[in-house]
Amino acid sequence: MCLILFAIDQHEDYPFVVIANRDEFYARPTRSAHWWEDTSSVYAGRDLEANGTWMGVDKQGRFAAVTNVREPGVKHDAPLSRGDLPRNFLQGNLGAEAYLQGLALDQYAGFNLLLADHSGCWFLSNRDTTIRKIPAGVYGVSNGYFDEPWPKLETGKFALQQCLQTSVDAESLFSILLDKDQASEELLPNTGISREFERLLSSRFIHSNEYGTRASSVLLKSSNSLSFIERNFDQSGAMGDVIAETIVIGS
Repeated sequence: MCLILFAIDQHEDYPFVVIANRDEFYARPTRSAHWWEDTSSVYAGRDLEANGTWMGVDKQGRFAAVTNVREPGVKHDAPLSRGDLPRNFLQGNLGAEAYLQGLALDQYAGFNLLLADHSGCWFLSNRDTTIRKIPAGVYGVSNGYFDEPWPKLETGKFALQQCLQTSVDAESLFSILLDKDQASEELLPNTGISREFERLLSSRFIHSNEYGTRASSVLLKSSNSLSFIERNFDQSGAMGDVIAETIVIGS
């Protein structure tokens, strides 16, 4: 998962709204969102290489998502996969804060982890090790620091805010994720990669020959249910499977 935009207590019907793009190499084997056979309470996509996930929910209404931290030149020889982080939370019984407190941060390459449960929404990165309980507002997480003002985050947050004030529907929310506009040269972040690659990664929806947005997800949480919609994209950038699931919390 490389772009997560979310809103807490910004809409009367949906106190928690998440829209997210998963960017990944097309060659990496993946299964789209489904009820897991080994943990029937978990609904999430699955990385078939390391067996984790990038984003998912469970029947109790808990949520988890992870992004990597962009660190070019850093050797990633950590023993555990970052996809274990949301998987283990959703498969376990700990509350979000307790789970974050128990993590062995040095066992993973750089990550940003976002969790939500009945106690609220929580964030932790092993590159800024403060556990945060996130107050009401509109936020974004990509491959830098929490809510770091990269162009696609700032414009995406503004678009999400506007949508929440007008019409909260799946099409409007997905249109935010589908934006292919790249940032102008003077606004590009400097994360240590080439300017060409920096430009490619500056749009919310990414497409290249080998790497791009493979799934877009919309999550709408009400007081008693979760609506989870996922659109998948192939190597040409064309939309494939569309998956929708409504979960009654506590069912």
